[in-house]
Amino acid sequence: MSAPTVPRKHRVTLGVQGLIVEEDKRVLLIRHSYRPGWHFPGGGVERNERIDEALSRELREEAGVVLRTPPKLVGIYSHFDEFPGDHILLFLVTDWQQPNKPRPNSEIAEQQLFALDNLPGDIAAAARRRINEVMLGVPMSASW
Repeated sequence: MSAPTVPRKHRVTLGVQGLIVEEDKRVLLIRHSYRPGWHFPGGGVERNERIDEALSRELREEAGVVLRTPPKLVGIYSHFDEFPGDHILLFLVTDWQQPNKPRPNSEIAEQQLFALDNLPGDIAAAARRRINEVMLGVPMSASW
């Protein structure tokens, strides 16, 4: 007997994203091929996948980033304005390495490190808000 199907409007989804920071406070952002702007690397948590596994997988796939120590959970945000039922867990990643920088592909057009005072003009609004909250001490929001 299979599990009952949950109507799409009642589903809850979970995503993970990494705010990856270098020692000199530059942040690593990616630009997708399928949506505008610069974003944090990350993605969805798959069924039967632990959150830490999902974050490690997404950072490795999208940016070639390997965690050296566990990252710090910054917050859990609702993302209901775009995806009803969606939540995003944001992690601060400060102890990492990048043994292999992936080449542009069908999902990730490019990646780059940006200084806080030189963020790209087309950075995603949510990414800018999270950087301001984490790096500059702006009060946190509950919404992505």
